[in-house]
Amino acid sequence: MTQTEEEFDVSVLELLVDKKDLIIYNDDYNTFEHVIESLIKVCEHNPIQAEQCTYIIHHNGKCQVKRGEYELLEPLCTALLDRGISAEIE
Repeated sequence: MTQTEEEFDVSVLELLVDKKDLIIYNDDYNTFEHVIESLIKVCEHNPIQAEQCTYIIHHNGKCQVKRGEYELLEPLCTALLDRGISAEIE
């Protein structure tokens, strides 16, 4: 492996490590409609994407709804929490 290849691999790894996931967890309180509406308004999902994420949350217990840098995800997570939706950044 050349030095350039090593530098490229390190650069790619650093970019990947900086990315975080915004996760929503299933609960017994929020309706499908509320979660779908929240994903559309807060995460700017289209209606189909929001509905698909909601079904994944319901059946798998959680779903990664957004990926990005922590600074971009933090206000989204806060907005979802303010709406009573269980969310965290991993």
